[in-house]
Amino acid sequence: MSQHVGGATTVAKGAARRAGDHPVVEWGARLGYAASGVLHLALAWVTAQVALGEAGGKQASQSGALGTLAHQSFGQFLLWVLAIGFTLLALWQITEIATAREAFDKAKAAGKAVAYAALAWTAFTFALGGHTSSNKQTKDFTKTLMEAPAGRLLVGAVGVAILGIAAYHVYKGWKKRFLQDLQEHPGRGAVVAGRVGYIGKGIALVAVSILFIIAAVRQQVGKATGLDGGLRSLRDLPAGTVILLGIALGLAAYGVYSFARARYARV
Repeated sequence: MSQHVGGATTVAKGAARRAGDHPVVEWGARLGYAASGVLHLALAWVTAQVALGEAGGKQASQSGALGTLAHQSFGQFLLWVLAIGFTLLALWQITEIATAREAFDKAKAAGKAVAYAALAWTAFTFALGGHTSSNKQTKDFTKTLMEAPAGRLLVGAVGVAILGIAAYHVYKGWKKRFLQDLQEHPGRGAVVAGRVGYIGKGIALVAVSILFIIAAVRQQVGKATGLDGGLRSLRDLPAGTVILLGIALGLAAYGVYSFARARYARV
């Protein structure tokens, strides 16, 4: 029986590896990284507007960035490209789940697959003329967790998990560990952009994690408002405008690095 299971697992891994190596999936993954670059540049622009008090009703979030793109003259076409790119990148991450050897690598690929699938769904929503709010999604998610048994602990755990991801982003940027994701050196400019980008994203995620932890401690669902809420809370700090502009620079740098990753990524 175990031999049959082992054989089936080997066949499944082989099929996943072949799917991951298929030119459509490979180039789709590269398109997805380029789409991430566009998204982060748009997010950096909205974040800078929030810092300067010129955002109006725009959210400094993924949905806010996609909404900004939707209002451009070429927005609809670009949104379709982003939606397809994120979909194919999510598909490639699914093949990585099957082929990865370590449990940590499988979990990381699974998390990325979910994240890119969510981005694809949001991009498709805007491409079809719809609208969605990252703030509302975060509040709804937090409310669902809060109403579950040990809900406050679950919300707090989410905050701690995001804090861990934030710390890893800073570490990955500072130590240039992102170069391990590439098949060859992307050039000095891309390395600088990668370092600044990962550290900037890490700082932004710290703000998000703190809001989840505060929501758990105070049992207030409205405190967890995702990236937009985290960034706006930073603006209220001393030198908050400068901090937010620095994060906007980091997000823009990550966008620039993402274009280099689209070319040099190991896929």
